[in-house]
Amino acid sequence: MKKIIRVAALTGAVALALAACGSAPEESEGSAGSEGGADFKACMVSDEGGFDDKSFNQSGAEGLDRAKAELGIEEVKVESSAPTDYTPNVDSLVGQDCNLIIGVGFNLADALTAAAEANPDVEFALIDSGFGSEMDNAKPLLFNTQEAAYLAGYVAAGTSATGTVATFGGIQLPSVSIFMDGFADGVTKYNEDNGADVKVLGWDKEAQTGSFTGDFENQTNGQNLAKGFIDQGADVIMPVAGPVGLGAAAAAQEAGDVSIVGVDADWFETSPDYSSIVLTSVMKQIGQAVFDTVSDAVDGNFTSEPYVGTLENEGIGIAPFHDFDAKVPAEVKTAVEDLKAQIISGDLVVESPSQN
Repeated sequence: MKKIIRVAALTGAVALALAACGSAPEESEGSAGSEGGADFKACMVSDEGGFDDKSFNQSGAEGLDRAKAELGIEEVKVESSAPTDYTPNVDSLVGQDCNLIIGVGFNLADALTAAAEANPDVEFALIDSGFGSEMDNAKPLLFNTQEAAYLAGYVAAGTSATGTVATFGGIQLPSVSIFMDGFADGVTKYNEDNGADVKVLGWDKEAQTGSFTGDFENQTNGQNLAKGFIDQGADVIMPVAGPVGLGAAAAAQEAGDVSIVGVDADWFETSPDYSSIVLTSVMKQIGQAVFDTVSDAVDGNFTSEPYVGTLENEGIGIAPFHDFDAKVPAEVKTAVEDLKAQIISGDLVVESPSQN
């Protein structure tokens, strides 16, 4: 009998936009089979976090850089510094005769949808969101992040010495709250398995309300919010806020005995200044999904079928425990591996209102 972890029913608009699921990204051996690369221009526009956000913008850019190196394509990257940049930046890429335009983040959905509708001969891809309507030239690149966040929440609860953990977001978007849903459910599962009462600050999964800084840029906001959680006893914090999350890492480092769960990429690797406090990270293989999308487009195999990263296809996962490996109890490691297997087999379904 399947066990189902339900947060709430899928929202209609998201469910319609994301009805289909693409195949797993596959590692490429290089530029073989991509003879049209030299005549192909792939372009990318960031959200306001910028390409050096140590998070999903950076991961997307790395995927495009890899495509340039291995497939021989021409690339153009345009950075946004504010929401008002989105439409002009997308329009500028259309004007530069890009064959494929990739937007990074939910906030670019309106700008890319309008551009895709107006330019049916240009191919578009959007990370972390569906488009406003289904089009043959528009491909969503999506991630069921709640599955991996569930595992991270279990680990956080199992390593907390204070019995209090926390999470917060930058802006309340589906691509943000999906992390928080899974994290909270993972803590709940740990409590059920162990007769514990670990508390989660910053997110009420039933009410879908919680703590947000309101931006993805100001690290001071993340630092102040994290300090508030630490004052309330939190000793593990998962910030889902792009560069703002580095402010939380600074607060944790300053406090001592507080660890961080990174998001999007392995923060142990991408944020070496804070590697000693990174418990694990909830990772999305955005770079691989971008590379595969570009490769398919170069080869004339672009489709609008959404790609959805899961634990099963390794489009998402949790990072190694690195410096915390000896501090994570063996029984917690065993339980996490068992839960991962259950999710992959379908015996355990972790759901979120924001999932695909």
